[in-house]
Amino acid sequence: MAGSATGGHLYPALAVAERIKRRRPDAEFLFIAARWESSSDILNESGYGVQTIDARGFDRSNIFKNFSVLIDLARSDRQIREIFAEFQPDFVFGTGGYVCGPVVKAARKRGIPTYLHEQNVIPGVANKLAEKYADTVFVAFEESKAYFKHPEKIVVTGNPVRKSFITAGAMHYRQQLLISPKDLAVMIFGGSQGADRLNEVVCDMLADLKDSDDLTVFFLTGRRLYEDVRRKMTDSGAIRNEKFHVIDYTETIHEYYSAADLVVGRSGAMTVSELAVLGKASILIPSPNVTNNHQYYNAKTLADHGGAIIMNESELTAASLTNEILRLKANKEQLNRMAEAAEKQGKPDAAGMIADVILKK
Repeated sequence: MAGSATGGHLYPALAVAERIKRRRPDAEFLFIAARWESSSDILNESGYGVQTIDARGFDRSNIFKNFSVLIDLARSDRQIREIFAEFQPDFVFGTGGYVCGPVVKAARKRGIPTYLHEQNVIPGVANKLAEKYADTVFVAFEESKAYFKHPEKIVVTGNPVRKSFITAGAMHYRQQLLISPKDLAVMIFGGSQGADRLNEVVCDMLADLKDSDDLTVFFLTGRRLYEDVRRKMTDSGAIRNEKFHVIDYTETIHEYYSAADLVVGRSGAMTVSELAVLGKASILIPSPNVTNNHQYYNAKTLADHGGAIIMNESELTAASLTNEILRLKANKEQLNRMAEAAEKQGKPDAAGMIADVILKK
């Protein structure tokens, strides 16, 4: 398995590994990561073996810095050869990022079956370049086909999500989290690191809503911003509302997803796929700081079918977000329609579809 050591790249790989292990208990998996990413919590907690290589991404802002990158790539080729010689892989599965390309290319040279998985609507540079080396390219969204040169290689599977999302039960987690049946439960998050602008707006919004008695909010701030958010909410008095829960990070995010009537957050590929699998209405605020504005196009796959509302960050204020949440709170029929529309876009067996193709080779 080869890809960046971020959740967006690792969780699909882990889900596929889990599904193959279920069918082939004797299967062994090795994750190849960049040396600079070897401290990844997700990797370290996965239980699988990890080997690192010296690959790094190119610096597009200063080409002179790339001489050392080329040297590291040359080292990576030798390291990959050594890893392959020792591990003897039956296939290679790449999920994007600068580690993926050299590993998939090396596998193709050795006649090892190679597979790619693209999580976003608009493919990343690494996967577009590695496409020619892959036997099959799995994509999460039908719209991604237009961005690849070899349509005969494309298989639309969706994003493999963690088993906990597929087996989650809304009523169970609502009771576990002590959510009143009459409350609108809202989960708000901007990713594991948090999102500065979103957190700032939500702090102001919750200050305005601090006297609400039929609204439960789970605000996942990200570890980096947690103390700052706690301080702001304490100063505004919002923290005194016992139904407003401020959380820095959780390994059991599926519990909050499942319990929520409405999710507010960024539109990374895995978030969009998890919302669809769980059938959750959402207000999506695409990050403006990503390549090719890909989060907007991820969000659009739900919004175009009525499953989500898109709010651009440039238009995001405490008042606009408050108004949208209160409008949906007063219109349960629309919330239900959005949830149903999202669920229709879900592909809960994405990992199984990928495993089928790989194990048939």
